[in-house]
Amino acid sequence: MRTLIYALALMGGLLLTSCGSAREVLYMQDLTQVDQDSMTVIELAQRAPALRVAPDDRISIVVSSKDPELATQFNLPVVTNRVGMESGFGSTNPSVSTYVVAPDGTIDFPVLGRIKVAGKDRHGIATDIKQRIIAGGLLKDPVVTVEMTNLYVSILGEVQRPGRYAFDRDKMTILDAFSLAGDLTIYGRRDRILLLRQEGDQQVAYRLDLRSASNLMASPAYYLKAGDVIYVDPNNYRARQATVNGNNVLSTSFWISLASLATSVALLIIRR
Repeated sequence: MRTLIYALALMGGLLLTSCGSAREVLYMQDLTQVDQDSMTVIELAQRAPALRVAPDDRISIVVSSKDPELATQFNLPVVTNRVGMESGFGSTNPSVSTYVVAPDGTIDFPVLGRIKVAGKDRHGIATDIKQRIIAGGLLKDPVVTVEMTNLYVSILGEVQRPGRYAFDRDKMTILDAFSLAGDLTIYGRRDRILLLRQEGDQQVAYRLDLRSASNLMASPAYYLKAGDVIYVDPNNYRARQATVNGNNVLSTSFWISLASLATSVALLIIRR
């Protein structure tokens, strides 16, 4: 009888630990007291940083004008074999090719020659090219549009759709990233979000807590940068499901077998 009690207690404990507390699942719990007609203000630690170009980045540059024929000389076709340029794979604008930024931070721009773009944001690059064109008397009214074509983040761990996701705007937040990945699973730890970021020659790690809006939005990792890697830790229940030999989750048949074993043990004890 004592063995039966131990077995039932063990099964009950496993059943209880399989249910996550609402306190561990709800997002931004410090905002739950905000009424429908009221408002709260959360200060951000910093403004959304402007995304800046780095060596090996891919960018597209389009020059337009009231005279399309004159502007054509500054634009690249889709198919090109020029060194330092690639076709528009992954580009948001398939009508132009993309430049690959050289290790020295420059690109070979038509007519204007080598231009340094590393360290500049899109607005800075567009302004520089526009001023060069006007100063050279090449166009009177150029409009320069610059886009980065290799912006992506990798999302791993306990999310619905892990993978690598592209984005095309500066103010991309970690919440936007989770929406792309279908949100966290019920097994993901909201208080243990890991973000890895390359900053210069260093790999920097940030920990985020989605349960606290003030903690989340005050973090430098709230706004994403290209190349960020996001990992969602599994909760204890999910971690216990992992087998010794790999990442295979224990199936329902395992739990059925365990229940069957407990029943057999109970029957043997009763028959005694």
